[in-house]
Amino acid sequence: MADATPLPKVEAPLGLRAHLAARRAQLLQRSAELRERLALHAAGLQPAFSAVDTLRGGWRWLRRHPWLPLALGVWWMARRPRRVGALAMLAWRAWRSWQRLPPRWRRRLIDRIKSAPTTIR
Repeated sequence: MADATPLPKVEAPLGLRAHLAARRAQLLQRSAELRERLALHAAGLQPAFSAVDTLRGGWRWLRRHPWLPLALGVWWMARRPRRVGALAMLAWRAWRSWQRLPPRWRRRLIDRIKSAPTTIR
């Protein structure tokens, strides 16, 4: 492909050039109109997009400050030790229930979780 010679430029007739320029202008105008229509239709989705942007910003902040959930967890455990015990018991029961599931069902659940689309980036 490196040895290929460039193709010679072919001049289009003036009538064809004018037609192509007019067609290009029409397409640019149509594109601008479609962009405006899309902006009008998408205006209703703006609150949802704003909420998602806010959540993503909060997630990024949390990823930059991982010590905060840890500190809150330690504080919560110090304030409410009885709840921590109840939560630990709940986690233990969930683990035991998971272990009692037939391996075939566990594989299906794991495959389903793995194939689920991830939206957080």
